[in-house]
Parts: sequence; structure tokens; C-alpha cells
Amino acid sequence: MEAPHYRGRPSRPPALRDGRHGHPPRSALRAGDIWVEGTRNYRRFDTYLLSRRDAEKVADSLPFQTDAAAFLEERARTLDWRLRRFAKQIKANRLKGVSLERDRLKLQPMPAITPPEAEVLDRRLDALLPRVRITELLVEVAERTGFLSAFRDLRSGKEHDNPHAILAAILADGSNLGLERMANASDGVSYAQLAWTHNWYLSPENYQAALGMIVAAHHDLPFTRHWGAGTSSSSDGQFFRTGRSRSAAADINAKYGGEPGLKIYSHLSDHFASFGSRIMSATAGEAPYVLDGLMLGADALPLHEHYTDTGGATDHVFGLCHLLGFRFVPRLRDIADRKLGSIATPSTYKGIESLMGRTIKTAAIQADWDDIIRIAASIKEGVVAPSAILRKLAAYKRQNRLDFALAELGRIERTLFTLDWLEQPDLRRTCQAGLNKGEARHTRAAAIYTNRQGRFTDRSIENQEYRASGLNLLIAAIAYWNTIYMDRAAQHLEVKRPGFSGGSFI
Repeated sequence: MEAPHYRGRPSRPPALRDGRHGHPPRSALRAGDIWVEGTRNYRRFDTYLLSRRDAEKVADSLPFQTDAAAFLEERARTLDWRLRRFAKQIKANRLKGVSLERDRLKLQPMPAITPPEAEVLDRRLDALLPRVRITELLVEVAERTGFLSAFRDLRSGKEHDNPHAILAAILADGSNLGLERMANASDGVSYAQLAWTHNWYLSPENYQAALGMIVAAHHDLPFTRHWGAGTSSSSDGQFFRTGRSRSAAADINAKYGGEPGLKIYSHLSDHFASFGSRIMSATAGEAPYVLDGLMLGADALPLHEHYTDTGGATDHVFGLCHLLGFRFVPRLRDIADRKLGSIATPSTYKGIESLMGRTIKTAAIQADWDDIIRIAASIKEGVVAPSAILRKLAAYKRQNRLDFALAELGRIERTLFTLDWLEQPDLRRTCQAGLNKGEARHTRAAAIYTNRQGRFTDRSIENQEYRASGLNLLIAAIAYWNTIYMDRAAQHLEVKRPGFSGGSFI
């Protein structure tokens, strides 16, 4: 391994542990002042991205104007028009549920609109669904989707000669039962067979391929159109406790109590298809992982709108979502307190001066435009995970102009989103519905992952990832099965009482 390289003036000594010359070495590594050739986590920043030449080739396929001046001119014109229109609307009190009182925004809660007939229909459909064992459900889903073909021998690529061993190993991961208890509960599958199957047929890549087959089959089901167009998704983190001994990924987050734990950050389509999940620290920010699921786990889905709560939103995410062709719609808890940005002087917008923050520095965006394009192109081509770039940029905050430029671009998009949110009640309602679907997914996860009191007892992150992948596959399989039989139940009700289960109620 080569010696560390230093950014900046060669004559300046490296950071010392006592802080006399800046941050200690560990902080200098994280901040990008020094890097170590040959490592994965402490490489030179440029090595994470496409070369400038390769980025130029990808630029034409990006869903935005790649000329900096033309891009900023269009965004400035749009932002100015939207701010002027908003000022007129709020002054005339024409915004439903939104008002400006004593220079502060006031938003009224959205009232529930679920009709009583829908509640009745929900209970009737649920009563008609057959009760089935999870093992029988998995066998049926495997036959319908063929997802078992994704679990091939890691050495030879051959399929397993005993599909039930694969299903038992998946169930052992997803239910937190473990291989030994699963072997004791299974007929005809020994612990040795399960351990061998788990070692040689289950992998992150195989899990992801199998999940993709289930999700694609789910989205093809006609009944899913009742839940959405299949073009939106949501993501959120779910906390799970760990054992008494703190594992590699376990931390204490006071938000969830005093016990150590971790989070599974999951992505869900508006058709209730759980298409992505990953382990993360209980104390880590969720925003860097929002785009991971969209770019790395949803290739086959026509998604263009994504919902999160406040924890998933930063200006960087707003900026990157726009550059990659997604409409980012977070439910911001403090949206009334967040200042709007403008490219023109804030005093231009009479009547809403109290809502305006500082002027957006377009010069900073233009100065680092080529590197912004490199980041977008690198993410689009799958060269780097969005979370890796966002974490690196966050670590560079003291020195890196690129971090600031991307955040300024994000302020433009966040302001335009905020205006959409305030002007469009339907957008607020749609976002809430999308996040409610995510909460339903969390409830299902808690119901499945019940063994060992729902705790993650594995010490290694690798084993924890297997548990999360198995759990997510089970959730996707159950959602697929439920969709098929809800369709049949609705058809049964339609035959018995024509018109009762029609599109107006489903």
C-alpha cells in the first residue's frame, strides 16, 4: 500500500493528533485532506467518479439541460415566475389550507377523506382472503414468479436440486428463526443441508435478483392499478433492537429508547412492492440512502416521484433527484420555518419578504458545473452509489466547493417543491398516502420478524444484511400473494353484488 497523499500545499505537514496543525489524521482522512491509494473508503475523490471524458459521453442522456448557463437561466425564470405567483395567491388568500399570519406560514392539517364504504369493503375483502401457511405461500409465489431460479450455486451457477431447502433458508433469514431452529421445524431438511444451501446459494446478488423477479411480476398484476400508477415510491427507516452485546452496526439512538439497535432503510412502490432494503446505523442520517434504492434497486420500475419524511430530505437530495429525473416529495415537518430561496434579490417578492432567505449563489453552481455533471453521470451509470458520494461530500464540507454548489442547486429545487406543496393540496395528500403505505410495510415487517423478540442478534454486518434481505423478500412475496387473492375476492363480491366492488370503492 502506498503512503498517504496530501491535498493542498506540499510544504504543509500532515494533521497531527494533538490538533496543532488541524484535525487529527482520522478526521483528515474523512475530510479528504489526505487519501490512501489502494483502499476502498479513503480513495482520492476523483476515483469514485467517471473520468471527465466518459462523463461527457453520458451527459447527453441525462434528463436536464447540461449547459450551465442555459440550465440556470431556465431555473431562474421558472423560480421567479413561481415566487411572484405565490406572493399574489397568498396575499389574495387563494391557497387552500395555507395562510400567512404575522409573517409566518400556517398550514392546516389535511382532513381524512376515506369514505365509510371503503372501510366496509376493506373488511369484506379481508374476510374472504384464504388463510395460508407462510411455507405454502412461498411455494405458490415461487411457482408463479420463478424467483427460485435466481438462487444458483455461487461456483457452478447450477440451480438447487431441492427447492424446499432454498425456501427454508430464506425463511430462516427473513423470520429471524435461524438455520438450526428452521431445521428443527422442517420435515426432510437437515441443519447440514440448510447450512450448505445458505453458504453456496444465498448471496446479496441472488437475493436482489429474486426480489426483482417478484416485484416485476407484482407490478404486472392488473389489480395493482387500484393503488396507483406504479410510478411513485416511498422510503423510510425502521428501527430494530439488537442483543445486549452491541454489534458492529448497533448504536443507541435516544429517539428509539435506551437500547442499542439498527435500522433497515426500505423502499416501497405505490403498488406495495418492497423493492429495496439495507442495514444502516440507528444514528446515521437517512438522506444519503434515498437515491440508493431508486438507482440500484428499481431499474425495471417506471418511477419518477418519490416520498420521504423529514429525515430523508436535504438540499443535496433535492438537487440530485432533479438531475437524475425524479420528483422528490418529502413531508417536511418544519416546512413553514424553512426559508425560500431566490436568484433575484429577495426584496423583489413583495408581501413574502419574511419567508425569503439569502440569495442563491448561482456563480458557485456554475463554477463547479462540470463536476456536478460528473456526479450525476457516475450515479446514472452505476459507477458509484449515491450514498457514497453524499457521505463523501458531507465529510468534505469544510473544504469542498462542490458540496456547497450542489447544495445551492438543491435550494432551487427545494424552493420550487415548497411552492408546489403549498399550492397543491392533492400533492400533500398523495405524499401522506405514500408514506402511509410505508408504515403498513413496517407493520408487516414487525409481524414477520418475530423470533428472538424481533432482535438482530448477529454480530456481523454481513449476516445482518442477509436477515434484512430475507425479510424484504418475504414482505414482497406476501404482498404479491395478497394482491392476487384480493383481486379474486373483489371479483367474487362483484358477482354477488354488481357495482359494490367497482373502481369507485377500490
